[in-house]
Amino acid sequence: MEPHEFKLTEEGMKAVLPPLEAEIMEHMWKVKVATAGQVYEYMKEKHPDIRRSTISILMNRLCERGLLKRSVEKGRGGMRYVYAITATREEFEEKVVQSILDALMTNFKEATYAYLSKIKK
Repeated sequence: MEPHEFKLTEEGMKAVLPPLEAEIMEHMWKVKVATAGQVYEYMKEKHPDIRRSTISILMNRLCERGLLKRSVEKGRGGMRYVYAITATREEFEEKVVQSILDALMTNFKEATYAYLSKIKK
């Protein structure tokens, strides 16, 4: 469940995930469990040109990153994947902060300590 990279110019989840993956995760954190078809129906409202196969690919990528897990269910048209979140949004955010701070401490220890010592609650 490691963040892929950190983009300083982006806001929110788009700072650590590609834009469409970030949108999928925002939706998944709300619904907790969904099929790629259900996520596609949600996403096509905002992205009318998006393909269902794109959603499946992105959701599989999110599984590879450990943000989603999938199981197989028997559905109306045969077998289908059902995706579920592996961590809450809060847990993911905590992991992102931890990863970034660990990297800063490894690469810029003195500057990180100096900056953190100036921060007040």
